[in-house]
Amino acid sequence: MKTDFKFSNLLGTVYCQGNLLYSPDGTHLFSPVGNRVTVFNLVENKSYTLPFAHRKNITRIGLTPRGNLLLSVDEDGQAILTNVPRRIPIYHFSFKSQVTALSFSPSGRHFAVGLGRMIEVWHVPSTPDTNIDGELEFAPFVRYHRHTGHFNIVRHIEWSSDSRFFLTASKDLTARIWSLAQEEGFTPTVLSGHKQAVVGAWFSENQETIYTVSKDGAVFDWRYVKPINPKEDEDMLDPDDDSDMRWRIVQRHYFMQGSAHVRCAAFHPGSNLLVAGFSNGIFGLYEMPDFNNIHKLSISQNDIDFVTINKSGEWLAFGASKLGQLLVWEWQSESYILKQQGHFDSMNSLVYSPDGQRIITTADDGKIKVWDIESGFCIVTFTEHTSGVTACEFAKKGNVLFTSSLDGSVRAWDLIRYRNFRTFTAPTRLSFSCMAVDPSGEVVAAGSLDSFDIHIWSVQTGQLLDQLSGHEGPVSTLAFSPNGDSLVSGSWDRTARIWSIFNRTQTSEPLQLQADVLDIAVRPDSLQLAISTLDGQLTFWSMADAEQVAGLDGRRDVSGGRKFSDRRTAANVAGTKSFNSIRYSTDGSCLLAGGNSKYICLYSVTTMVLLKKFTVSVNLSLSGTQEFLNSKRLTEAGPADEIDDQGEASDREDRKDSGLPGSKRGGDPSARKKLPAVTVNGIAFSPAGTAFCAASTEGLLIYSLDSVVQFDPFDLNMEITPASTLNVLESERDYIKALVMAFRLNEAGLIKRVFQAIPASDVPLTVGSLPIVYVSRLLRFVAAQTEESPHVEFCLLWIKALIDKHGAWLTANRAKVDVELRIVSRAVGKMRDEIKRLADENVYMVDYLLGQAGKETDKGVKLVKGSADLDSKMIDLGMHGAAEKSDDDDEDEWIGLE
Repeated sequence: MKTDFKFSNLLGTVYCQGNLLYSPDGTHLFSPVGNRVTVFNLVENKSYTLPFAHRKNITRIGLTPRGNLLLSVDEDGQAILTNVPRRIPIYHFSFKSQVTALSFSPSGRHFAVGLGRMIEVWHVPSTPDTNIDGELEFAPFVRYHRHTGHFNIVRHIEWSSDSRFFLTASKDLTARIWSLAQEEGFTPTVLSGHKQAVVGAWFSENQETIYTVSKDGAVFDWRYVKPINPKEDEDMLDPDDDSDMRWRIVQRHYFMQGSAHVRCAAFHPGSNLLVAGFSNGIFGLYEMPDFNNIHKLSISQNDIDFVTINKSGEWLAFGASKLGQLLVWEWQSESYILKQQGHFDSMNSLVYSPDGQRIITTADDGKIKVWDIESGFCIVTFTEHTSGVTACEFAKKGNVLFTSSLDGSVRAWDLIRYRNFRTFTAPTRLSFSCMAVDPSGEVVAAGSLDSFDIHIWSVQTGQLLDQLSGHEGPVSTLAFSPNGDSLVSGSWDRTARIWSIFNRTQTSEPLQLQADVLDIAVRPDSLQLAISTLDGQLTFWSMADAEQVAGLDGRRDVSGGRKFSDRRTAANVAGTKSFNSIRYSTDGSCLLAGGNSKYICLYSVTTMVLLKKFTVSVNLSLSGTQEFLNSKRLTEAGPADEIDDQGEASDREDRKDSGLPGSKRGGDPSARKKLPAVTVNGIAFSPAGTAFCAASTEGLLIYSLDSVVQFDPFDLNMEITPASTLNVLESERDYIKALVMAFRLNEAGLIKRVFQAIPASDVPLTVGSLPIVYVSRLLRFVAAQTEESPHVEFCLLWIKALIDKHGAWLTANRAKVDVELRIVSRAVGKMRDEIKRLADENVYMVDYLLGQAGKETDKGVKLVKGSADLDSKMIDLGMHGAAEKSDDDDEDEWIGLE
């Protein structure tokens, strides 16, 4: 099994904090999610996460006008410059203090950053396509100049359209106008008059008007004019005297939102649209300069933290951090382009759908979300559960999902119609903590922390069939064997039991362990059982003999990451490390394990060796990611990260303590957000074995094998080159030799060229002569071509030849080629569905065309000319359309149609 899994995407979190950005063409939206950046393609409805990660949460992102460079800055001022088309970080830089505002000039030559009370202007680093000399820069970041003058934090920076001036809005109740270069007759100007912090300031399209918005809902219209109400007599004023011209308030407007205050605002100069987001979850859209209210809408239950408008002025993007909401609203049609929200609370469990196209996650907020892997979007959310959802599992056949909850119910969901069609409850009120489904989908079992019994229901009737007694402590985990013969349960009484629930005598075989059981996994062949316990041990048992066959100590492997309150380093921390979730790989050769740590461990089942460790997060904003002890963070009052500094905030709403006494989890967002610890609550392998996902504190992380085939030569020598391969293919026409040489070079383009050049009549002979070592690789390649290539029949001929010629070997080595066979099955099924859909869509059109063709033939439409030779002058209009008159027939006369 391949183990080179790499991070590919982050789902489950759509917005955390900071600002949102549109790409220059307005089709992509950049959103900071923790210490990463996710890009949403609003046209194709897809999303992807950039592969780099900051060391702290991102606070500001900026994009060049061309859209090729992205600058992201974290809480400590550490910046990463990213090449957006290639998705690679190209430079790291530190601003040495927290960045509160960031904006690129429209010319793309400079960008301005707000560093607290200061503003700095920097040159934009050049790229190979903009660097005239073509030489690499030694220092890509060069500071142009620095401005000081504000007395409080700069919150917003806006450039003029010609990039000569820029505006800054600050919490010191003022906005200021600055020039990029020294302008004749210009001095930096202060725009004062607001009574609360200025949220934003913008130029109009002709740059003759400035709009400023403050936190208390005041909108000021500034223009460069003479005194509006002069005290002197008008006759004494000289109309040609410009000495008294300056920026003045010509109009004042107010949003009038009651007790709510303005959290964010954005202005689109081209269409004169002003949009403001308020602390009560309402946003308003206004047309300037008359301040006409176009509409208002409530889109959240909490503050709207950021709003932005795309270049065309059609789409508004809103971010609400407390509930993790991201919305894109088209104001003209009053419809949602994008509406996404992650789980409000920590995820508990997850499961892949049988086809591997979707992931289902459950969380403490009582919601069940279905995520589409290809698009990265949540496609449906179930909210019927009234308390935290603890477990989820698919029936092996069909689109039926089962979930258990602390509200005392187990529910069955139809994922075709998206509805809850069956609910299972116990005779007494219990909170179910674990659940398992029989492979046939006929029986569902659930265990509870309140009761020591296991409840079993019939899915067809919904009736309680049995209660299994035997455990002396709360039941923590359940699992059916894949062959459906046994049910395995784990409990806090330090035992696991194997139940034969379908036999006449329901016997149970107890397995004695050294600590409380946390999770259980059964190997796909139903011969082996893996058990994770609280002391960090992994034990492996034979299902047939109920005997331990192996074991390993995972405490060293899972330990890593020191919490803020720990007085020891990660290596010496107390024995609290264990695996909360374990899963076998699809072929049963490996075991994946994750727990209260920043590491996910992959073990070999046969050798009991740690194959690889995957780091879940490097985000230092989370507790449990530090490796070493930092004595600077330890004070006399305790760890500095645990000291409440909320009461020292300057704004009144930031000083509010909304926390409930003693509440650390559930409906208390402030306690959850204060010091979240990095954990892995659930892991799962994809059915094809090419990816796995993990439910962590930061969201739903997906790790997959690299889909782009790198140059990975196999059994290569000096004579094998692309040129010699093509020579063998075209000159010698030795197809089997050319195919083997292409596979040895392992270049996708070359393999595809050889594959398509082999005639269809030679396919069976070529496949029959192929060495066995290349069969699995050819099978995977043909399956990929079946999904991509338009040559449907050609690909099916290859698949048929492979099954005919190597069917015996494939059957004998099913475990080795299980992944390839699954991919082929999926490709053929997808092709069948496409052809069926195409046939269904065109069946009536074909009937109509056939009917019309019959009528044309019967009618025999012809052009007849006088009494001339009918055979030579017969023209079929059904085939050739309207007939043209030739030069030889100028004197003839057309009679008509018969």
